[in-house]
Amino acid sequence: MANQDMRILIVDDEKTIRRFLKATLISHGYNVFEATDAKEALEYSVSSHPDAIILDLGLPDMDGIEVTRQIRKRAKTPIIILSVREDETDKIAALDAGADDYLTKPFNAGEMLARLRAVMRRLLPQNERSVFKVGKLSIDISSHSVEVKSREIHLTPTEYDVLKALVLNAGKIMTHGQILKEIWNKNEDFEEALHLLRVTISNLRNKLESNPDRPVYILTEPGVGYRLSSET
Repeated sequence: MANQDMRILIVDDEKTIRRFLKATLISHGYNVFEATDAKEALEYSVSSHPDAIILDLGLPDMDGIEVTRQIRKRAKTPIIILSVREDETDKIAALDAGADDYLTKPFNAGEMLARLRAVMRRLLPQNERSVFKVGKLSIDISSHSVEVKSREIHLTPTEYDVLKALVLNAGKIMTHGQILKEIWNKNEDFEEALHLLRVTISNLRNKLESNPDRPVYILTEPGVGYRLSSET
């Protein structure tokens, strides 16, 4: 899908932010339309079928987290949050509500565009993304094979399950809770499971990263979770 075919909905009550985002997106070939509050956002999300939504949390008529929940009830449209809120609890709440990514203001336009490209890739048909490649890393979901620099990497079942969850959500922040619910029994002790997750991530980095202390594939979102990079 070419950029000019992609419809991006900007939801923000600050005119200067909307103007900046619109100019940036149009200059990269995207089709852009705007909403200034939650009511307009919800109406446009149904009537205009955007391919992605860039959403502020501090809207005048409804919190953006609730807007995210309402959109998620009827659509899988990628949602990127742009907000001044830096608290981890806000990020986790937005991601658990269904947001695909979270950037704090002020933000870098280049990073915003990269995050947008990443969430848009998740719209590709499943057969087009059965093989995931980024940098020297290649994961074939259909054959359960993992390679780095064309060398096969042997993973434990748990390591593979965590990596697969990240691959299927490549470019998207996955919270600790989301990963634990998907991989480990949700009734298991959270702190114990969180320790297992951190050990598993450490083991994956040791196997996949050239420098595990400075990972380029499995990225940490401090206090929130992890994200598999879709660009290096």
